[in-house]
Amino acid sequence: MDLSTLNLEQLEAVLHKDGPLLVFAGAGSGKTRVITYRIAHLIREHGVAPRHILAVTFTNKAADELKERLERILQGDEARGLWVGTFHAVCARILRESGRAIDIPPNFVVYDDGDQLEVVRRVLIELNIDEKQMNPRAIRNAISRAKEKLIPPRDYRESASDYFERIVASVYERYETYLRAANALDFDDLINKAIELLETQPHARERYQDQFRYILVDEYQDVNYAQYVLTRLLADKYRNLCVVGDDDQSIYGFRGAEVELILRFEQDFPDAKVIKLERNYRSTQVILDAAFKVVSENRFRAPKRLWTERKEGAPITLTPARDEEEEARIIADYIYRQTQLGRRRYGDFAVLYRTNAQSRAFEERFMRERIPHRLVGALRFYDRKEIKDVLAYLRLLANPDDSLSLLRIINTPPRKIGQATLKQVQTHAAECGISLYRAMHDPLLLQQLATSAQNALLGFVALMEQLREYAETHTLTDTMRTLLQQTGYLAWLEGRGDAESIDRAGNVRELVNFAERFETRDAERDADEVELSPLMRFLQYVSLVSDLDTLNERENQVVLMTLHAAKGLEFPVVFLVGLEQGLLPHSRSETPREIEEERRLCYVGMTRAKDELHLTYALSRGSYEGRRSSIPSPFLRALGDDPMPTLYQTLYGAPASAPAKPRTPARAVASAVARPTPAPFLPGQRVRHPELGTGIVVKCAETVVTVMFPGGTGMRSFPLRSCPLEEA
Repeated sequence: MDLSTLNLEQLEAVLHKDGPLLVFAGAGSGKTRVITYRIAHLIREHGVAPRHILAVTFTNKAADELKERLERILQGDEARGLWVGTFHAVCARILRESGRAIDIPPNFVVYDDGDQLEVVRRVLIELNIDEKQMNPRAIRNAISRAKEKLIPPRDYRESASDYFERIVASVYERYETYLRAANALDFDDLINKAIELLETQPHARERYQDQFRYILVDEYQDVNYAQYVLTRLLADKYRNLCVVGDDDQSIYGFRGAEVELILRFEQDFPDAKVIKLERNYRSTQVILDAAFKVVSENRFRAPKRLWTERKEGAPITLTPARDEEEEARIIADYIYRQTQLGRRRYGDFAVLYRTNAQSRAFEERFMRERIPHRLVGALRFYDRKEIKDVLAYLRLLANPDDSLSLLRIINTPPRKIGQATLKQVQTHAAECGISLYRAMHDPLLLQQLATSAQNALLGFVALMEQLREYAETHTLTDTMRTLLQQTGYLAWLEGRGDAESIDRAGNVRELVNFAERFETRDAERDADEVELSPLMRFLQYVSLVSDLDTLNERENQVVLMTLHAAKGLEFPVVFLVGLEQGLLPHSRSETPREIEEERRLCYVGMTRAKDELHLTYALSRGSYEGRRSSIPSPFLRALGDDPMPTLYQTLYGAPASAPAKPRTPARAVASAVARPTPAPFLPGQRVRHPELGTGIVVKCAETVVTVMFPGGTGMRSFPLRSCPLEEA
């Protein structure tokens, strides 16, 4: 193991053995190298058994990269037994091993975001709440935020302070009941139940604290409160906790991440060693200086500044465009010209934006110009209907109590099980406190049904039991092929004959092909891992995989993605687009804390660039309310008054083709940005409408206020310009 390739700060972090360690690792500073070498050094030089090391990453892709690097450094089986994975994957493994102690059987299924949303919708129906009045996605997010803060349903109900929170409290309780009945956990449960196990079961706590004597957590700036508590519990005995992160790259506050947790690490561990990795191996100094000017305006950050030996570099450009269509055309022209001149390949370019809706203009322009591109963050392979159908069949084989999966596929393909019959099954299951699958076996229910309905239900049950028996003695791939044949699902898709169905059938075959590759790789898994069936391991893998885990960076295509999705990636040329007030910072970001996170998001986008960084904004942009003038982002003020070239000047050496003469950033913004006016109404405020009476403000956005009125009136929205409301 050659440590000579490390710089002094990296080496110091690698050689630190016992006690808490905080590593501030700036963008492109080689943090993965530090984590890898630190683990290898503990194993090879200090004789730490791999099973006593836990490394936690935030994506499966990062976990796989870490494993691959360790395999290159360590030979043979030196790393066998090491635990590397995301918080969710690690907790799922702990619960499958030891969850029975808190009544969690090892064959639980994991509900993803879509499954969670479907459960919320079903609960809203049970509560007779119209989802047009109460957004299921907002309710699901509120439940997730509560779980991230370890707030159980009872405590949430007691603290509910407004109408929306009281609705969430009612849904939250039934949501939990639904998951328990289905033997399912959502993503937040994986963390929370692991915490419950460690807090309530002394034997389990002692087992995992003794096992994980050295813990390393990557991207620590993105942990939420529950992940923080879990980490502290596991590290409490030996205190050999190494956390690596960068507060300047904390951008997931909307998911519950708390940047304060990394900033208070030294308070939690007064004896902690603190190391700063400030040498950047990615970007030019020009890019780093500009990014620093932006992020340094944040008040709450650890003092640090990135530097690099790449002193020379292309100047950053700032290009105004008349509208979003011209913004896309300018960038498409630049990409086309660079590739035609042989200076760049398509895969060198990335277009980064704040919201997914901004991709539309670029997709259309790139298709028109025949510029190969891929959209990251669109519909994932595993979120496609046909893939979720097949996975629902597999989940029902693994866990018959998974009622959500049963409802998804019981009539897919059609089996003449009508809605009236399903309603009777659901009612009987609710009355008896059993799952839908168990209810379908119950003679008390069957005798109430018509003969045709009985036969249809019993036929479905018999089919699933036959497939379950088959799965116990056959490979995952054989099971999937037999399932597709016996259920008639693949033939049903192919028989429909239209192009979309044929394409869907091709996706199903690709899923089977992937399952076969998964089995081959799975055969080499850790011998220490809990013994699960290949089916359960496959289902766990696909439930925890993220969109970025499937990104192939070697494809020769321009990448279109949000700034949030771009974190951890790098590209030779980055276009940071839509730098306008209301987009970046986003209109929903109003508090100083939220504005600081938006500024960090801008910093993350800028530091993705290795060689070239191009900033653009539109002078007008279409919206739901119609076309309106845009104001350049106030973040551009930090770049100063020195003139910056446009893309046209960079490409052609003259500004003649530019759509508008670029103004210097600070002056352009200062002349365009108006003073923000405070919102006239606050959520939870009582207001009076001359005709509808008294209501409660649910939300007050930039141009619209939304109010909930009692009785049958429900939710109404009013434009702020001509608002008939007054304070009650």
